[in-house]
Amino acid sequence: MGKTYERIDGRLRTFIEEQPMFFTATAPLSGDGTVNLSPKGLTGSFAVLDERTVAYLDFAGSTAETIAHLRENGRITLMWCAFQGPPNIVRVHGHGEPVFRDDARFKELLGHFPHIDPTRHGLRAIIVVTADLIRDSCGYAVPFMSYDEDRDLHERRFAREDDASLSAYFQKKEHIEQSLDGLPGLPLPLPPTTV
Repeated sequence: MGKTYERIDGRLRTFIEEQPMFFTATAPLSGDGTVNLSPKGLTGSFAVLDERTVAYLDFAGSTAETIAHLRENGRITLMWCAFQGPPNIVRVHGHGEPVFRDDARFKELLGHFPHIDPTRHGLRAIIVVTADLIRDSCGYAVPFMSYDEDRDLHERRFAREDDASLSAYFQKKEHIEQSLDGLPGLPLPLPPTTV
């Protein structure tokens, strides 16, 4: 049923890039820490960088658990499910890193996302994931669901923010600069946007 892959290419890459959403899972090292599972969407916010590396744009949200966990230990799993067409689930288990706006690599990485305007979504970081293990499985129990379109609520909410107001918004939130378990999260204040 399941198969292990050496790289993200061909049919596997096509499948991943066609999915309108995926999930990320991270956890702190502490055995009693909070495991985080997040859905990710927004057309154009995910990219395959090479056969073992993927990245996605990390936008404004109510917490920064993924960033905090990656800063602590780097472990992350990404998962895509086929909600249409033949059943399939793909998981990329690997190590991730948040690349922040003041990192010298940020501008070049941002060039991999030409089909979305990140300034309208409160871009915080680019999450880069290097695959350690790539596997698929049957997905027989995943239901059929139809994708209609992206919601425009995120863009409508954060398009009105500039760097200063976005930093102020994050500083008011309880779990942005620090995770639910007290780990360092998003460094604040945000560096200016250089795009």
